Amino acid sequence: MEKQKLHLLLADDDMDDCDFFKEATDEIPHILKLTILNDGVSLMDFLLKEHTHLPNLIFLDLNMPKKSGIECLKDIKANHALKHIPIIIYSTSLDKTVALHLYHMGALHYIQKPVEFTNIKKVIKKAIGLLSNINSEQSSKEHFIIQS
Repeated sequence: MEKQKLHLLLADDDMDDCDFFKEATDEIPHILKLTILNDGVSLMDFLLKEHTHLPNLIFLDLNMPKKSGIECLKDIKANHALKHIPIIIYSTSLDKTVALHLYHMGALHYIQKPVEFTNIKKVIKKAIGLLSNINSEQSSKEHFIIQS
């Protein structure tokens, strides 16, 4: 998928993090479209209404209002029309017990939000690069957490 234009979706309620993410994706030529939603209910509404324009990859924050990232992950993976969408957890905190739980729930990877802008761009590029390696099997637990 490296040369293909992509539709990324970021679900995150932190406006500063959303702005930095957008700035980073603006500098990555592979991305055609970035959709940003600020709570879990908006995310699920969007996904359930946009069957023909679903994202290639979702970056999902865990702590959002109205519906948490964990609840959204559970709902997405339980929905036949949505479960194929790769989901990368994109969170400020990193609790390895929670990360293991999310791995078992079907998340593709876990990224702890980088503090520096160059590292935000770096982990987004790394995540996009991983899309070309996606097959029907989830990556190993050892490669689940992406470091910046």
